[in-house]
Amino acid sequence: MNVVIIGGGQAGLQVADTLRTEGYDGKIDVIAEEPGLPYQRPPLSKDYLAPDKEAAPLPLRGPTFFTDKNITLHEGVQAIAINRAERKVKTTEDSLGYDHLIFATGARNRMLNCPGASLPGIHGLKTLTDAEALHVALPPARNIVIIGAGFIGLEFAAAALAHGCNVTVLEFAPRPMGRALTPVMSEWFADALRSQGVNLRLSEGIDRFEPGAGGRVGAAISTTGASYPADLVLVGIGVQPNDTLAAEAGLETSNGIVVDETLRTADPAVLAIGDCASFPSAHAQGRLRLESVQNATDQARHAARTILGAESPYTDLPWFWSTQGPYKLQMAGLARPDDDMLILGDQGAAKFSVLCFRDGILAAVESVNSAADHMAARKLLAAGTAITRTQAESEGFTLKAAASSPVIPVSV
Repeated sequence: MNVVIIGGGQAGLQVADTLRTEGYDGKIDVIAEEPGLPYQRPPLSKDYLAPDKEAAPLPLRGPTFFTDKNITLHEGVQAIAINRAERKVKTTEDSLGYDHLIFATGARNRMLNCPGASLPGIHGLKTLTDAEALHVALPPARNIVIIGAGFIGLEFAAAALAHGCNVTVLEFAPRPMGRALTPVMSEWFADALRSQGVNLRLSEGIDRFEPGAGGRVGAAISTTGASYPADLVLVGIGVQPNDTLAAEAGLETSNGIVVDETLRTADPAVLAIGDCASFPSAHAQGRLRLESVQNATDQARHAARTILGAESPYTDLPWFWSTQGPYKLQMAGLARPDDDMLILGDQGAAKFSVLCFRDGILAAVESVNSAADHMAARKLLAAGTAITRTQAESEGFTLKAAASSPVIPVSV
């Protein structure tokens, strides 16, 4: 049996690793479009851009991983067509046959479509090449404009502040990180960012860029007509799933490659995992596409076991994190804006959690600088422990104590 994996990121390498760990002894080919050894992406918007630090990518696996595990890495190679009838993947290098094919193709940055968007000095941040360009461009920059107040944009804002830059963030939505966070947590971060010196402009998008000296970007003109000086711009307006190859192969796509609860597509020989996969989520009670390291690695482990004969549904608890300067944001579960919310801890001291209740039961937890709360929340939510708001409001309640209790009484 032969397994071909398209994608050399977190998901692709994890599925290959798990197959070997679980006893699979067939051939494994990993097609990685970027040259070089696969690397970790999360540090690219954090430590990689920190001042006074040598820029060096962190490898996903050690240098002998591929030889030790007998896995063939096709680096700098692109998959360009799939013949499902013959079970072959055509690449820019050769053609690979498969018994099982796994899409771990990830996602690509959304691009701006406005006047001046191609001016020199305007950057994205997704790959090591992007991070290397920013590592060089950031130290001499003084006026930074960031388009989009999502995780990447705000992590980059923290790096730019550490370099002593003036930072303006333009966000078309009414609150930062609004797609991922509750209104309570979004509003707290808006205040925190402004207190750090970020010029956070909400409900204000980008209209155009104007050139400055030497033809490089010199100013960002917002949808209000305001002009912001910019000698470096980061565009962080979200991503799109890399599902074109799957669609061209006749597989269903809808905001990602459509898979069932076992992570198979309609073709049982083909699976999809990670940022490129649209899957039925027990936690969202509907179809979902998640962009996180946790989801990528957990789905990879599940897909490997599916290939090896398991037929269980993927039900792992989603969890996320983002480090923005002095703030470590951690989330367990999927919060909704209409959840009933309770704050535990001290917002003024930047150490607190937002507990989200749905139908009277704890459904998600967002934490700032509260690792113990986050770990306890993950344990409680993964176990399906029913914590009510009444319990959470009781004197002396902590998530850590609740997670340590063998039985949690439920009161409604």
